[in-house]
Amino acid sequence: MAARLAQVEGAEHTAMLGLGVYRPARVVTNDEVAGPIDSSDEWIRTRSGIKTRRFASDAETIVEMSAAAGRDALAAAGITADQVNCVIVATSTWLLLTPAAAPQVATQLGMNHPAAFDISAGCAGFCHAIAVASDLVKGGTAKYALVVGVERLTDAVNPTDRGTAFLFADGAGAVVIGPSDEPGIGPTVWGSDGTQHRAIRQDKDWMEFFNEIDAKGADAVRPYLAMEGTAVFRWAAHSLKTVCLDAIASAGLTPGDIDAMVPHQANGRIIEIMARELKLPQDTALANDIEHTGNTSAASIPLAMEALLRSGETKPGTDALLVAFGAGLSYAAQVVKLPNWQ
Repeated sequence: MAARLAQVEGAEHTAMLGLGVYRPARVVTNDEVAGPIDSSDEWIRTRSGIKTRRFASDAETIVEMSAAAGRDALAAAGITADQVNCVIVATSTWLLLTPAAAPQVATQLGMNHPAAFDISAGCAGFCHAIAVASDLVKGGTAKYALVVGVERLTDAVNPTDRGTAFLFADGAGAVVIGPSDEPGIGPTVWGSDGTQHRAIRQDKDWMEFFNEIDAKGADAVRPYLAMEGTAVFRWAAHSLKTVCLDAIASAGLTPGDIDAMVPHQANGRIIEIMARELKLPQDTALANDIEHTGNTSAASIPLAMEALLRSGETKPGTDALLVAFGAGLSYAAQVVKLPNWQ
């Protein structure tokens, strides 16, 4: 008879134990980005809700920003680096096919050789990584996991593209996920719609670019991020209500129980529509960090969580709905207890 394999038991419940963020030093106004796209501060504010955003310097790399956010998340959680068993970095702007950024982030933080890998789910990447990390802790594969959402979208955006240049920005946010005495991360409702894959995309693949270099030399145009803004707006405005309601119900709650909502900071108008469609209570705290941070894709949710906590509109331990959507199209939502922050 074959021997029976031993099983590892994990935590019954998980929670986000600590939050840290990194915002690049350089603040960029609408006037600065408006010139190359023949736009204006008023046009940008009206269509996106953005007033300023942050652009990273050459020294503020994916690894450096991730490590800075991760360091503060560990401190807020009261966890040391050598206790972390897994690092997950959610990003779409790590411009190497291999190796991943996560092992370098772990080393930068002085960790003791944890598992470390990147995931790419566009702007929904952070919520995807939360789901994976929570399940790893519940399954016993890790006791503590560090999840980072980080982007340098200024590396991927054409500054003369009227559809994207004013929207996207840079930054990083991180949370420590570990065992909890009570449920702190509800079931994740997630999915994808590949029929909408062209809505947010890289406008050419790397082989196409290499072939252009061979044919055109210095006249070849590098790949950039492209977006069909109207298609994304319609999809998000009309498709995410069910995802959000399913996430709330899966957590055993009703919309009236939600203390805060932290949606992906894609567009100010989308945020308003989502809150209205869900009929959340009037006193529900609504993250609107896009006004000063822009759209930072996978970094958007943790940065918005920190801004909401810092404002005093909500506090650690309250029930918050996280929801994000992006390239793929991919989407994810979960109800969480907001973490301690630093």
